[in-house]
Amino acid sequence: MKRISPFHYAFPVTNLDLARYFYVNTMQAEEARSHDRWVDFDFFGHQLSAHLVEGETKQSLPLTIVDGEHIPIPHFGLVLPKTAWVQLSDRLLKSNTEFILEPKLRFVDTPGEQWSMFLYDPFMNGIEFKSFECDEMLFKSS
Repeated sequence: MKRISPFHYAFPVTNLDLARYFYVNTMQAEEARSHDRWVDFDFFGHQLSAHLVEGETKQSLPLTIVDGEHIPIPHFGLVLPKTAWVQLSDRLLKSNTEFILEPKLRFVDTPGEQWSMFLYDPFMNGIEFKSFECDEMLFKSS
């Protein structure tokens, strides 16, 4: 598989201290640059930017049904190597993380078979972590 360029994703938060706590302690991201209105995180080698907004962020996200499960739209996430996905899911389960979709195998016996889990950050931003047995399956259609 070719080298993947890091992505950048900016999203709204209403409390930078809570964002720092969640992304550093729960997601184990590293804090990078920051300002009084935003903070950047190194999120598995990708750049997340939490930007302070006034008022409420999303009250609730629309859900769509995918593989028989309710999935938030929009959401962002990462495809992790299987060992990293298992370590993360074990740690999140042990810390009593509230999931939208608990860690499980989805799309069983199809080219898209994957391990997946969904959760919200404290600001209702949907996050998915997935893993494939083989990286080449990421874009395989048949």
